[in-house]
Amino acid sequence: MKAVIGDRIQALRKSRGMSMSELAVRTGFAKSYISSIERGVQSNPSIHFVEEVAEALGVSVHYLVQGETKTIDIPLDEDWVELVVEAMNSGLSKQQFREYLEFNRWRLRKDE
Repeated sequence: MKAVIGDRIQALRKSRGMSMSELAVRTGFAKSYISSIERGVQSNPSIHFVEEVAEALGVSVHYLVQGETKTIDIPLDEDWVELVVEAMNSGLSKQQFREYLEFNRWRLRKDE
């Protein structure tokens, strides 16, 4: 039986269109080790592994381990809520939004 954390890693990786090889490069862990975690052969990864994978997949360690998101205590003003709803309704994916943010960070660094 597959370990739950392995299931989450595999589902997140695939939902982001990321190959196992790409995850290996981003985390510094061997593809074979990642595969063994995803398949449940290895079910007790180190906290270092979990931290690196969570960062590479853009989720919290808590989500990767528990499968739950923590409530954000930062209140969103109405403009942000409307903007997010508009983006969702327009068909913008989370990945596309992440890519935009990454591009914007790059552009800001370039302009400095």
